[in-house]
Amino acid sequence: MRVCELTGKRRNVANNVSHAHNKTKKIQNPNLQWKRIYIPEAGSSIRMRLSTRAIRSINRIGLEAYCAKLGVDYKALLVRKLGA
Repeated sequence: MRVCELTGKRRNVANNVSHAHNKTKKIQNPNLQWKRIYIPEAGSSIRMRLSTRAIRSINRIGLEAYCAKLGVDYKALLVRKLGA
């Protein structure tokens, strides 16, 4: 399933509205990318599926600060991803 591993963003269901105002359902998927993020404490990198908004925020403030902002447990994330 297409879900951002940090923010939890997932698909959105919306209406496609024609000129005659006919409504048909359409799906709007989030822009997810595979991103390799270096973790200095572990000395290695982890590969995550993230939304582009999350990637920009991580580049700006860092992964640990972004996890704190979202309320995600940073240590549990590292244990799950690194298996350490």
